[in-house]
Amino acid sequence: MYEYDEEVLDYFLAHQSRLFSENVAETREDAEAFLEDCMAVVCDSIADVRDYFEDAGMDISGLDDEELLEESEVFSIPDGRYLIVEG
Repeated sequence: MYEYDEEVLDYFLAHQSRLFSENVAETREDAEAFLEDCMAVVCDSIADVRDYFEDAGMDISGLDDEELLEESEVFSIPDGRYLIVEG
């Protein structure tokens, strides 16, 4: 089971249009349920983000950290963590 704190949920709610053309969640509860369904991952560092994509079989060898963070699936939480949501 995944756990998402208020900062992650609020950030996703405010920035979900980056990945989706329509809102997929209106409340924290909606956001948490959606993120759980998507098996979204919270990473503590850019190295963890890179590891996640490599483990998923994505070829990101040509991307530097800035380019990796520009991927639409990666949300940069203000506290320095990263939320990865595959839509």
